[in-house]
Amino acid sequence: MTKLTLLGTGLMGAPMSRNLLRAGHDLKVWNRSREKAAPLSADGATVCDTPSEAVAGSQIVISMLSDGTASGHVQQDAMDAFAPGAIWVEMGSIKPEESRAHAARFAEHGIGYIDAPVSGGTKGAEGATLAIMAGGDAETFAKVKPVLSDLGRPVHVGPVGAGQLSKLANQAIVACTIGAVAEAMLLLERGGADPAAVRDALKGGFADSTILQQHGARMTEGNFIPGGLTKFQIKDLDNTLAEADDLGLTLPTVTAINDRFKILRDQMDGADLDHSALFLQLKALNGLH
Repeated sequence: MTKLTLLGTGLMGAPMSRNLLRAGHDLKVWNRSREKAAPLSADGATVCDTPSEAVAGSQIVISMLSDGTASGHVQQDAMDAFAPGAIWVEMGSIKPEESRAHAARFAEHGIGYIDAPVSGGTKGAEGATLAIMAGGDAETFAKVKPVLSDLGRPVHVGPVGAGQLSKLANQAIVACTIGAVAEAMLLLERGGADPAAVRDALKGGFADSTILQQHGARMTEGNFIPGGLTKFQIKDLDNTLAEADDLGLTLPTVTAINDRFKILRDQMDGADLDHSALFLQLKALNGLH
């Protein structure tokens, strides 16, 4: 049993918390809106009113906060409450440069740092099958790996910031694949084929993917209840393009798909829809309703 804290009990953080509790850990949780954290008390978590209360005494503090700014504010508010030798694990999606800045701040206080963003959405969070991309020194990663293994499959991908860079690459692949799947599903729908049967036929082939099977079904069923929110997809793509610009790179496909997501967000009130709702923007582009 490890004394843990999880900050941010939203769509991802809540099921992750339940998996940590099922694994037998002593878990404290905090969320800015307490009502989102309160149900976890029935699962055995201690629900805290402040970040300082939540991190006090914990060996590992997991952040699933919305962005780097929110994470940084919580760190500053709670810095004096961390246990000596504690490790902060940033599992939310933030900029690589923010990870490096946060790691430096924690190092000044003798606190370890791993950036370990995830992929797999709410299904992965619920099933403890998340892909976890961890950046940081190998010794610190080894200390947190057993806990991360209760949430999914952690892989050490390099120094601090490398985890977040890996997540940006992941999000670029996800976004562009959503765009391709949307076009394929619309083509099948309008051409008279059965999209579900085609998805079944493609299983195991080069075109098969989790996005084809899960989001392709969402598109043809019109189910855009959020697993991964459009507004967070845009945040990640904005960060991807900013990082590419810093590296002197142009990513034309990511730029084009991000522009389409922003139309979904800004012109179609789709910020809080699942990112598979890009299908709706494609239909509108084609004059379909």
